[in-house]
Amino acid sequence: MKKKIIYSILAVAIIAAGIISFWSFSKAGQTVELETAAVIRGEISDVITATGTLEAVETVEVGTQVSGVIRKIYVDYNSQVKKGQLLARLDETPLVAQLEQSKATVDQAEAEVQYQKATYDRYQVLIEKKLIAQSDYDLVVYNYNKAVASLNNARSVYDKNKINLSYATICSPIDGIILDRAVDEGQTVAASFNTPTLFTIANDLTQMQVEANVDEADIGNVRIGQRVEFTVDAYPTLKFDGEVIQIRLQPVESSNVITYTVVINAPNPDKKLMPGMTANASFYVKELKGIPLMPAKALNFNPDQKLLMAYQEAHPEVNLQLPETGMTDSGEQGKTVWVKKGNVIRSQQVTLGETDEAFYEVISGLDEGDEVLVSLIQSTAAAGEKSAARSPFMPQRPGNNRK
Repeated sequence: MKKKIIYSILAVAIIAAGIISFWSFSKAGQTVELETAAVIRGEISDVITATGTLEAVETVEVGTQVSGVIRKIYVDYNSQVKKGQLLARLDETPLVAQLEQSKATVDQAEAEVQYQKATYDRYQVLIEKKLIAQSDYDLVVYNYNKAVASLNNARSVYDKNKINLSYATICSPIDGIILDRAVDEGQTVAASFNTPTLFTIANDLTQMQVEANVDEADIGNVRIGQRVEFTVDAYPTLKFDGEVIQIRLQPVESSNVITYTVVINAPNPDKKLMPGMTANASFYVKELKGIPLMPAKALNFNPDQKLLMAYQEAHPEVNLQLPETGMTDSGEQGKTVWVKKGNVIRSQQVTLGETDEAFYEVISGLDEGDEVLVSLIQSTAAAGEKSAARSPFMPQRPGNNRK
């Protein structure tokens, strides 16, 4: 019985000694690390993204206004053409026949007018002398006027057939390049209600445009003259510059989603961009360059004063200046951050401006190069574990200083 009591006392003593040793060891092995980031000069930008399609500034579809068979084609895909240049010619045989038929009708109508005019002149003399009845004279006048009307009608048909014959010769309406050729020689084209398209011509591929579809939630931030950067899948590492030149008011609805077409000019001197390419555009709504910037996680940093005291104990050279009780942020832009200048650590009131969520513009309170506290890390050397007084929502950034 006495042995059991002795063993129990020994066990309790061993456990107590272990606890005391472990606590002492853990206490001795704990360190506090301070992480800071410098105020630097940089830029802040607010960007809207959208996708669109590259198009030529002017694209013309060339068709035919008369039906017929394509007799000859003089251009092909990618052919450079000038305004008025011959592109294709239809078989003119049926059109020439119609023109000759209408010319014969005109000749016949002219002969009829001459005959009726002579009759009218004779009856004019007789009616003045009252040698004929008025009804006979009226009939002659009617026949003459009818012949004149028939002649005018025949001439209009002749003019129409003459124009149709000219339509058999298809010429380019603009200077440009042939993007598409939709017909071949010997093919029959029928111009009925819809004019068939024979060629598609783009005027100048060194000046193109992007027609981007901007969501209705973002369209209010788009302005004429706004800077735009875009990329295309063909050149994923290249960025092309442009600017907004038109915002179309007509909404586009697709699957109950409303977008608006925004036209962006796209200079293309090297002709790398091609019609139909998909462009991923970034609209720069807000751009501030060369301004002092502070990381956003410094604003969210709220240190544990006990950890600060522990850091000061480990670094006796540090002068820790705690804020006065009740000190709060002032206003929407007036905020408090912690700064480290030399060996002094203290809170500092700052006035902030624009933000891109990762950085804030510093208007006053901090200078370029000032170090702001972003985290306070407590670590145990024995276990290799760390706990930090920092915002759990902010990502780590390389290059931060730990002390």
